[in-house]
Amino acid sequence: MAPTDLPVRPMTSPGIEAVILDFGGVLWDMRWDVASALDADHGLPRSSVFETLYRTDTWREIERGVGDPAEWRESAHRALEARASRPLPRLHDRWREAQHAIEPTLALVRALRPPYKVSILSNADATLRHRLEREIRIDDLFDDIVCSAEVGMAKPEPAIFRLAADRLRVPPSRCVFVDDWDENIAAAERVGMRAILFRVDRGDDLRARLGALGVAPAA
Repeated sequence: MAPTDLPVRPMTSPGIEAVILDFGGVLWDMRWDVASALDADHGLPRSSVFETLYRTDTWREIERGVGDPAEWRESAHRALEARASRPLPRLHDRWREAQHAIEPTLALVRALRPPYKVSILSNADATLRHRLEREIRIDDLFDDIVCSAEVGMAKPEPAIFRLAADRLRVPPSRCVFVDDWDENIAAAERVGMRAILFRVDRGDDLRARLGALGVAPAA
């Protein structure tokens, strides 16, 4: 075999062993454009659909496994109607129906394993694992899934980042964490992880950003 015929092996970073991904916004397209359109179409203040679901004390309990997810969704709908001062259709359901997997990220996950370990670290209600296993059917792509509602803590708490690394049996310093929120990025860096801010709605190239850190998936 001539030298030019030798198989090409991907270059991998000797320092990075694991890639830890947020779910909503990194693996799952939240369709912020749809949420904004629903606000506008129904005469609601900006970010109402988002805030009534995810910027409440009820959500902060739900994401830590306290309370009933069904009641949380009902209370969010009531709060939305209170903002509108009139009955509204189920806008949160319409928003969720528009959401979908980010296929380039899923393809990247497939290419990363092996040699890297890949996991999910998500602030989510207790239905996340069921969705991953039974609805979206992508649970087999990951070495581990850390759902905040299952472990009783949530990002940006330092302990949940350390837990995600521990469950992979990889030191935080050898992990890359990917999220769509700046505060979570800063929190991951404080525990020693390298971190990437990724916004699919802004056209970010996750493969290129990982590559800049020396993470080289298979072709």
